[in-house]
Amino acid sequence: MSAVGTGMDAGLHPMSSWNNPEPEVVLAIASSGAVVGAALGNDVNLRDVEGRSALLLGKAKDNTASCAIGPFIRFFDAHFTMDDVRATTVSLTVDGPEGFVLKGASSLSKISRDPADLAAQTLSAHHQYPDGAMLFLGTMFAPIEDRFAPGQGFTHVYGDRVTISAPALGALVNRMRRTDECERWTFGAGALMRNLAKRGLL
Repeated sequence: MSAVGTGMDAGLHPMSSWNNPEPEVVLAIASSGAVVGAALGNDVNLRDVEGRSALLLGKAKDNTASCAIGPFIRFFDAHFTMDDVRATTVSLTVDGPEGFVLKGASSLSKISRDPADLAAQTLSAHHQYPDGAMLFLGTMFAPIEDRFAPGQGFTHVYGDRVTISAPALGALVNRMRRTDECERWTFGAGALMRNLAKRGLL
């Protein structure tokens, strides 16, 4: 629920010195388990934190603005189906404030497990999402370009502009900032219920 949308700052925890974008397709799944649409996502990867120990995964992921979804959810219809998701190529561009440019792409046609199977494993007899879920399908993209010195590889710097795009799903654009500098998440489930009740929609 705390994911940010397009045009907003996305967060890098300052404890990380080695991190990168994770451009992905995100499935919109109804509470019934039916996949109803798709969007783009950036599940920002703190490689040094996540790689240190699986016990630190929550520390790496559960931060303000630490993932982005957008620019919209495209619902399935006669012109956009799960087969289109399976054929999607997700493109990535990182424009750095110092002029550095990184480009890459990842094709879902090469994914090892079918998106529908992943969705079926998410909502099952073992786990339910009564409000539905947004399921990140994973990425096969890992940047290897050296940014600062030979052999050091890629890492974000504050101010990077990240664009994740696909022809059928638009472009998700975010600027990378420190998580403690990103807009704080204050509108949670309780605030949503109060807002709906105030407008007579409950």
